[in-house]
Amino acid sequence: MIVVAGEALIDLVPQGPGALAGLKPALGGGPYNTAVALGRLGSPTAFCSRTSYDAFGEALLDGLRQTGVEVSAVQRGVEPTTLAVATIDGNGSAAYSFYVEGTADRLFTVPDRLPAGARAVSFGTCSLVLEPGASAYEELMRTAAAQGLFTALDPNIRAGLIPDADAYRARFERWLPSVSLLKLSEEDAQWLGGTPREWLAAGPSAVVVTHGGDGLTAFTRDGAEYSVPGEKVDVVDTIGAGDTVNAALLHGLSVRNALSPEALAGLGADGWGRLLGFAARAAAITCSRAGAEPPYASELGEM
Repeated sequence: MIVVAGEALIDLVPQGPGALAGLKPALGGGPYNTAVALGRLGSPTAFCSRTSYDAFGEALLDGLRQTGVEVSAVQRGVEPTTLAVATIDGNGSAAYSFYVEGTADRLFTVPDRLPAGARAVSFGTCSLVLEPGASAYEELMRTAAAQGLFTALDPNIRAGLIPDADAYRARFERWLPSVSLLKLSEEDAQWLGGTPREWLAAGPSAVVVTHGGDGLTAFTRDGAEYSVPGEKVDVVDTIGAGDTVNAALLHGLSVRNALSPEALAGLGADGWGRLLGFAARAAAITCSRAGAEPPYASELGEM
């Protein structure tokens, strides 16, 4: 079982140009998209979050159930669902404005236990920024790591939600000893101001950096570096592409029984090449479709 911990929200996606274009609601949130993608790939998955009892919250849970994701660890509240208004530029890249005050997901509390059979826990995006939930997710990350579970982190920086950039960067560095696999975009890496080698020295066994359409690179503790090119595709938008990479990496490691630091160290050039190539193909399919619509296993072929 792979547990994905973090927010579920509604993306409001513009259906045309301009600030007053019509907005279409879509199920979203980085962790939510990761959970859906894992479910579509066939990995046993559970979602650990807090959602509203409102209609959006019910739709979010239905979306998880439809992909086979376990939702028994989802907390509920009467507060409204978080909204993220997307803006799509000429290259299909998405930027977001968030409506988060008093919403259900940021009131997450530390659960008594994780779902049975948990082998890995994935964290990231807004859930590690918005208090008081951010501190609860941070505690869960440290607890999972202390219990020997594989932990994955995608900071997925949303700078508009971070009031004190230096404080967040310091907090990010404190997370690293509890992280097995760090995945982040080139833009995230630039904003954080560190390097893969510096982050590896602080704790993770591997760091994967995405380069948009130019592919992915993995850095490992033994000094190795493995890269694959991106898959060429007509980009509709990039919503959910990074989340799909998260899911593809975790699914691929699970299939290889490699959800441990020792197994990561033994992947080698062939193993990393296949894993990164699989993630690149999965992300390309997501980019070819509007909104966060990650692929099913049947669309990807062999890993």
